[in-house]
Amino acid sequence: MFIKPLTAAAVCLAACIGISGALAAPAGADIAQTAEPIRGVNLGGLFVLEPWITPSLFEEWAHTANTPVVDEWNYCAILGKHECQSRLMRHWGSWVQEQDIATLSDLRINTLRIPLGYWALAPNGSDPYVQGQIPFLEQILNWASKYRMRVILDLHGAPGSQNGFDNSGLRGDIRWTKRPSDVPRTLDALASLARIANQNPSVVAIQAVNEPANWGVSKETITQFYIQAYNTIKSIAPQVTIVFHDAFLPASEWESLVPRNLTDSILDTHIYHMFVDDVIRFNADEHIRKACTDGQTIRNFNQRTRTICGEFSLANTDCARWLNGFQKGARWDGTLPGSQPVANGASCHNQENMDAWSDNKRAFMQRFAMAQIQAYEQGTGWIFWNFKT
Repeated sequence: MFIKPLTAAAVCLAACIGISGALAAPAGADIAQTAEPIRGVNLGGLFVLEPWITPSLFEEWAHTANTPVVDEWNYCAILGKHECQSRLMRHWGSWVQEQDIATLSDLRINTLRIPLGYWALAPNGSDPYVQGQIPFLEQILNWASKYRMRVILDLHGAPGSQNGFDNSGLRGDIRWTKRPSDVPRTLDALASLARIANQNPSVVAIQAVNEPANWGVSKETITQFYIQAYNTIKSIAPQVTIVFHDAFLPASEWESLVPRNLTDSILDTHIYHMFVDDVIRFNADEHIRKACTDGQTIRNFNQRTRTICGEFSLANTDCARWLNGFQKGARWDGTLPGSQPVANGASCHNQENMDAWSDNKRAFMQRFAMAQIQAYEQGTGWIFWNFKT
């Protein structure tokens, strides 16, 4: 089933894409040269597990106190490699179907961003992770070519975790770059992605690493890694554009994060309205104004280096189950440890139930979608998170 058949946010997004008239690849065009802007979706939850995206995979531990099963590392560690492989093979073969790609193409989506972990590409035998992802990835790349869509291959998880989030494969401490083998293994994973790109013309870009956290890895270390990543990928697949995340740094630091001599590159910033205490308290008009301000920031830097919003959503609450991590609550209603409700009586009841939305809520979602799309298209484009949950 496609996006339940569409997530509530994606329904609004699809309507707005239709309004804005996305660019499709013209007949006979080289897909790598397709006109911008990028109008994409992320295929999250496929090759890197996130409990909130695929809760059914984690449901058996939902009521187990202090369970370690909060991410893909521990999912496989507890199940063992044989059982983990069996379950994930079923997941990889069912989570994305050709009809999903066809539907996205019909909705004028022109780009797919596909997150992968290093363990699928340059595995360490002592890790609990399992392999077998690549044949499923290649099937999706074939579908992307069939439906004339561009692909960004995104290294979403690095050895030791580059941000401590579950979406890196391992929740907890940030250990990436702390061991001598971390950067070489990461570069090996990127080299594997570059070789895949050479065999699949739909792949037009590779993201060096997703969301490296500047509070756990220094800006200088990240910049040095970006230079190494650029050189590694370009030495194998010179036609591929390299994507660099902003490391959660403010726009005033983007100039020094990505050196100018990395010419064929894109800066990626991720914009969410539900993970920051001040922003989650915004009223409808304030959310719209923030989108407009973010668009101006993207437009300004886009004049120096192509800039995209590689992840955003229409969520203005963090009420989605396990969005903040497995078994964790929400800021919205104060159930996330250390938080207070955004307002007296704030409740997550029916926040995620589109059928229960008021007319005002529906109207806001369309305004919010349009505001973000128009804002981020002041740069090189946008990629919605996520194609389904």
